Amino acid sequence: MGFKNIIVAVLITASIFAIISDVSGKRGRGRSRSKSRVQIGLPITGKYRDPESDQYYNHNDGAKIVMASHFDYEYVLGHKIVFVCVARGNPRPQITWYKDGTELYYHYNHHVHEWNVAEDSIKSKLEIDPGTQMDAGVYECSADNKYSIDRRSFKTDFSIAFES
Repeated sequence: MGFKNIIVAVLITASIFAIISDVSGKRGRGRSRSKSRVQIGLPITGKYRDPESDQYYNHNDGAKIVMASHFDYEYVLGHKIVFVCVARGNPRPQITWYKDGTELYYHYNHHVHEWNVAEDSIKSKLEIDPGTQMDAGVYECSADNKYSIDRRSFKTDFSIAFES
Protein backbone atom coordinates (compact mmCIF):
# COMPACT_ATOMS: atom_id res chain seq x y z
CA MET A 1 0.00 0.00 0.00
CA GLY A 2 2.85 2.40 0.74
CA PHE A 3 4.35 2.06 -2.74
CA LYS A 4 0.95 2.68 -4.36
CA ASN A 5 0.47 5.87 -2.28
CA ILE A 6 3.91 7.12 -3.33
CA ILE A 7 3.08 6.56 -7.03
CA VAL A 8 -0.25 8.43 -6.64
CA ALA A 9 1.49 11.31 -4.83
CA VAL A 10 4.12 11.55 -7.58
CA LEU A 11 1.46 11.57 -10.31
CA ILE A 12 -0.57 14.26 -8.51
CA THR A 13 2.54 16.40 -7.97
CA ALA A 14 3.52 16.03 -11.65
CA SER A 15 0.00 16.97 -12.75
CA ILE A 16 -0.05 20.05 -10.52
CA PHE A 17 3.38 21.11 -11.78
CA ALA A 18 2.24 20.70 -15.42
CA ILE A 19 -0.91 22.78 -14.79
CA ILE A 20 1.02 25.55 -13.01
CA SER A 21 3.72 25.78 -15.69
CA ASP A 22 1.07 25.78 -18.45
CA VAL A 23 -0.91 28.60 -16.78
CA SER A 24 2.14 30.73 -16.06
CA GLY A 25 3.40 30.19 -19.60
CA LYS A 26 0.12 31.39 -21.06
CA ARG A 27 0.00 34.37 -18.76
CA GLY A 28 3.26 35.79 -20.12
CA ARG A 29 2.46 35.23 -23.78
CA GLY A 30 -1.24 36.03 -23.64
CA ARG A 31 -0.95 39.77 -23.16
CA SER A 32 1.36 40.44 -26.06
CA ARG A 33 -0.50 38.25 -28.53
CA SER A 34 -4.05 38.92 -27.46
CA LYS A 35 -6.44 39.94 -30.20
CA SER A 36 -9.09 42.57 -29.76
CA ARG A 37 -12.63 41.26 -29.74
CA VAL A 38 -13.89 44.52 -31.25
CA GLN A 39 -14.06 44.64 -35.02
CA ILE A 40 -12.42 47.89 -36.06
CA GLY A 41 -13.07 49.58 -39.37
CA LEU A 42 -14.66 46.62 -41.12
CA PRO A 43 -18.26 46.12 -42.14
CA ILE A 44 -20.32 43.24 -40.80
CA THR A 45 -20.63 41.22 -44.01
CA GLY A 46 -19.69 37.83 -45.34
CA LYS A 47 -20.80 34.22 -44.95
CA TYR A 48 -22.30 33.08 -41.68
CA ARG A 49 -22.69 29.62 -40.20
CA ASP A 50 -26.44 29.63 -39.95
CA PRO A 51 -28.86 30.84 -42.63
CA GLU A 52 -30.74 33.15 -40.25
CA SER A 53 -27.59 35.20 -39.52
CA ASP A 54 -26.65 35.28 -43.20
CA GLN A 55 -30.14 36.45 -44.14
CA TYR A 56 -30.09 39.12 -41.39
CA TYR A 57 -26.70 40.66 -42.17
CA ASN A 58 -26.97 40.38 -45.96
CA HIS A 59 -30.63 41.38 -46.39
CA ASN A 60 -31.24 43.42 -49.56
CA ASP A 61 -33.13 46.14 -47.66
CA GLY A 62 -30.78 46.07 -44.68
CA ALA A 63 -28.78 49.05 -43.48
CA LYS A 64 -25.53 49.48 -45.43
CA ILE A 65 -22.92 52.19 -44.94
CA VAL A 66 -22.08 53.40 -48.43
CA MET A 67 -19.62 56.18 -47.52
CA ALA A 68 -17.53 56.87 -44.44
CA SER A 69 -14.53 58.90 -43.32
CA HIS A 70 -10.99 57.52 -43.41
CA PHE A 71 -10.09 54.87 -40.82
CA ASP A 72 -6.99 56.57 -39.38
CA TYR A 73 -7.38 60.24 -38.49
CA GLU A 74 -4.82 62.53 -36.88
CA TYR A 75 -6.09 65.87 -35.62
CA VAL A 76 -4.36 68.94 -34.25
CA LEU A 77 -5.25 69.90 -30.69
CA GLY A 78 -7.66 72.83 -30.66
CA HIS A 79 -8.91 72.19 -34.21
CA LYS A 80 -12.18 70.66 -35.44
CA ILE A 81 -12.55 66.87 -35.88
CA VAL A 82 -15.13 65.74 -38.45
CA PHE A 83 -16.43 62.23 -39.24
CA VAL A 84 -19.01 61.48 -41.93
CA CYS A 85 -21.19 58.43 -42.38
CA VAL A 86 -23.75 57.85 -45.17
CA ALA A 87 -26.06 54.84 -45.01
CA ARG A 88 -28.94 53.47 -47.05
CA GLY A 89 -31.64 50.88 -46.48
CA ASN A 90 -35.38 50.36 -46.56
CA PRO A 91 -36.65 51.58 -44.17
CA ARG A 92 -34.13 54.42 -43.93
CA PRO A 93 -31.52 53.48 -41.30
CA GLN A 94 -30.80 55.32 -38.09
CA ILE A 95 -27.15 56.25 -37.40
CA THR A 96 -25.73 56.13 -33.88
CA TRP A 97 -22.24 57.35 -32.93
CA TYR A 98 -19.95 55.68 -30.38
CA LYS A 99 -16.58 56.52 -28.84
CA ASP A 100 -14.51 53.67 -27.39
CA GLY A 101 -17.63 51.48 -27.35
CA THR A 102 -19.86 53.98 -25.50
CA GLU A 103 -22.74 55.76 -27.21
CA LEU A 104 -22.12 59.49 -27.65
CA TYR A 105 -24.70 61.82 -26.20
CA TYR A 106 -24.87 65.60 -26.34
CA HIS A 107 -21.69 67.23 -25.09
CA TYR A 108 -20.63 70.87 -25.25
CA ASN A 109 -18.10 70.20 -28.02
CA HIS A 110 -19.78 67.19 -29.78
CA HIS A 111 -22.35 68.00 -32.44
CA VAL A 112 -24.20 65.54 -34.69
CA HIS A 113 -25.88 66.78 -37.88
CA GLU A 114 -28.13 64.54 -39.98
CA TRP A 115 -29.69 64.92 -43.44
CA ASN A 116 -32.16 62.68 -45.23
CA VAL A 117 -30.36 62.35 -48.56
CA ALA A 118 -33.02 60.25 -50.28
CA GLU A 119 -36.04 58.17 -49.36
CA ASP A 120 -33.72 55.34 -48.34
CA SER A 121 -30.52 57.23 -47.39
CA ILE A 122 -29.23 59.30 -44.49
CA LYS A 123 -26.05 61.32 -43.98
CA SER A 124 -24.68 61.93 -40.50
CA LYS A 125 -21.75 64.13 -39.53
CA LEU A 126 -20.06 64.14 -36.13
CA GLU A 127 -18.15 67.35 -35.36
CA ILE A 128 -15.94 67.80 -32.33
CA ASP A 129 -14.81 71.39 -31.88
CA PRO A 130 -12.31 72.05 -30.42
CA GLY A 131 -10.46 68.72 -30.39
CA THR A 132 -8.79 67.91 -27.07
CA GLN A 133 -6.52 65.12 -25.84
CA MET A 134 -9.59 63.39 -24.39
CA ASP A 135 -11.08 63.10 -27.89
CA ALA A 136 -8.43 60.60 -29.04
CA GLY A 137 -9.78 57.06 -29.36
CA VAL A 138 -11.90 54.84 -31.59
CA TYR A 139 -15.13 56.29 -32.97
CA GLU A 140 -17.80 54.23 -34.65
CA CYS A 141 -20.88 54.99 -36.68
CA SER A 142 -23.53 52.30 -36.59
CA ALA A 143 -26.38 52.24 -39.10
CA ASP A 144 -29.34 50.02 -38.36
CA ASN A 145 -32.86 49.31 -39.50
CA LYS A 146 -35.19 46.39 -38.88
CA TYR A 147 -33.25 44.16 -41.28
CA SER A 148 -29.58 44.60 -40.39
CA ILE A 149 -26.77 46.59 -38.80
CA ASP A 150 -23.62 47.93 -40.44
CA ARG A 151 -20.81 49.84 -38.79
CA ARG A 152 -17.54 51.64 -39.50
CA SER A 153 -14.80 52.60 -37.09
CA PHE A 154 -12.37 55.51 -37.11
CA LYS A 155 -9.19 55.58 -35.06
CA THR A 156 -8.05 59.02 -33.94
CA ASP A 157 -4.99 60.45 -32.30
CA PHE A 158 -3.79 64.00 -31.81
CA SER A 159 -0.75 65.99 -32.77
CA ILE A 160 0.46 69.31 -31.47
CA ALA A 161 0.91 72.21 -33.86
CA PHE A 162 4.02 74.25 -33.15
CA GLU A 163 4.09 77.84 -34.38
CA SER A 164 7.37 78.94 -35.93
